[in-house]
Amino acid sequence: MLKAKVLLVGPRESGKSVLANFVSESTEGIGSYSPTQGVRILEYEKPNLNGNSKGAGCRFELWDCSGDQNYQTYHFPRTCFSRFETCWPALMKDSHGVIIIFNPELPSHLKEIEMWYSCFVQQQPLLDSQCLLVAHHKPGSAGDTENLSLGKKMENSVSSSRAYPLNKIKLIHSNLEDDPEDVRMEFMKYFKSIITFIDESREREEMSIIS
Repeated sequence: MLKAKVLLVGPRESGKSVLANFVSESTEGIGSYSPTQGVRILEYEKPNLNGNSKGAGCRFELWDCSGDQNYQTYHFPRTCFSRFETCWPALMKDSHGVIIIFNPELPSHLKEIEMWYSCFVQQQPLLDSQCLLVAHHKPGSAGDTENLSLGKKMENSVSSSRAYPLNKIKLIHSNLEDDPEDVRMEFMKYFKSIITFIDESREREEMSIIS
């Protein structure tokens, strides 16, 4: 069975733990909001996700990383955090993907997500195809009425003199009240792409040894 490590990162109270629980079908921590203490690791097995007739399947490790200010103090535009910075290489080590989660209704989150991208994606470095951007809409939020202008808001939040790096990453919208199965399907598509990446990497390594 393949094994994949995926990090869930983003600002505080963006919904990382909620989505980690939803995707992994975990009931841990369900209830009132409680900040994640450092990092929480959930294991999630999915057989035949890649459609392989051999049935290898994959075991995903979902690393739910804290976005609490008590655990990180940053000074943008630095690409990493100034406090507990030494912890991030351990979190990022051997990761196959990064999911950046944010609340699109909070302007502070729109400003922060480029920093998370710089630290957890560009610093490794990972391919943009290994990254997923999730605009998580909490219960009672404006929902789709705000979704159409999100891309423009993100572009306007940075200087127009350079391309906004997050434009290259796939963006999905998460609303667990209205479209839970659509959200699950989008995550499955992403996980399938991670499995494909791991398979292709292994094949390249084997070919390089043979040659």
